[in-house]
Amino acid sequence: MTVINNFIEYKALEGKMIGTSAWHTIHQAQIDRFAEATLDYQWIHTDKEKAEKEGPFKSTIAHGYLTLSLIPYLWKQIAEVRNVKMEINYGIENLKFGQAVLVDSEVRLQASVKTVTDLRGTVKVVVEAKLLIRDQVKPAYVGDVIFLYHFI
Repeated sequence: MTVINNFIEYKALEGKMIGTSAWHTIHQAQIDRFAEATLDYQWIHTDKEKAEKEGPFKSTIAHGYLTLSLIPYLWKQIAEVRNVKMEINYGIENLKFGQAVLVDSEVRLQASVKTVTDLRGTVKVVVEAKLLIRDQVKPAYVGDVIFLYHFI
């Protein structure tokens, strides 16, 4: 895990791949809970029998937004940003989904720091986030996640 204590240490990581998280398995129970939380019950996610018979993947798949919602959890396994009084998930840019994540797939986040900018005391960090799927060449997605930090 990379430990970042301040703007200067973050800036030193600019342009570098800083790590990958542990593998996380996406089970049907997690998909079902996400469907309940978001009211997105599309059958491709929640109906195992129909997905196996009629779906293009012959399996249920994770919601794309479920996989995105894993970013904070997986990011915390890659970097520990200390001395912060506030951290804000500011946005995602240039996101492209590469392929579906089938139920029971293992995923992990690979993160590279693209830019670090001091905006009059607020540090804006753009991280390329790539969600890898075990035994797959193509990632589930690639996008630029933007964090804002207010260091102490």
